Amino acid sequence: MAEFLRIYEENPNFREIEKVVAILKRGGVIIYPTDTVYALGCDITSIKALERIAKIKQVKLEKANFSFVCHDLSNLSDYVKQINTTTFKILKRALPGPYTFILPGAKTLPNPFKKRKTVGIRVPDNNIVLDIVKQLGNPIISSSIHDDDDVLEYTTDPELILEKWHDLVDLVVDGGYGDNEASTVIDLSTEDPIVVREGKGSLAIF
Repeated sequence: MAEFLRIYEENPNFREIEKVVAILKRGGVIIYPTDTVYALGCDITSIKALERIAKIKQVKLEKANFSFVCHDLSNLSDYVKQINTTTFKILKRALPGPYTFILPGAKTLPNPFKKRKTVGIRVPDNNIVLDIVKQLGNPIISSSIHDDDDVLEYTTDPELILEKWHDLVDLVVDGGYGDNEASTVIDLSTEDPIVVREGKGSLAIF
């Protein structure tokens, strides 16, 4: 049975964040809030946890389209090849925010992703997940959790999320009701930005 932990987004409690980080460091899988929808996540350095999420999502780990949630852009070069000034300005303007940016992957990507030419980068505008990632010291995976409902694509109620996922994850972080609109996905790995998916993030910034 997964733990259920309430954390307030306005001022996340340090000890509660510590609990989440301890679970991640043990190779745990969590569900957490972002500035868009709730997501499955784990420490990107934990192969076992990554494999668990791939199994839950019914995809091969090497082919999974997981995004990396970063605290800010300071360690971007660990995961992304050198980017030009224009691209960096777009990132600075949009983040933190409800965007996923596809960027050229670096050779230093964690093992399961080494063959990937691109990587999705997220810096959500949500204090809970940003504090988790900051305290962990490296990114966590982001993979949106979908609903089986024909009308609602994403579950927004943390208690309903716990009810559905309690056997599959180690912790559900209750950060209040989530959004039901995913991030806007922009591909910046080529010369001109390409909108892959229009979501919550406005395209007016481009």
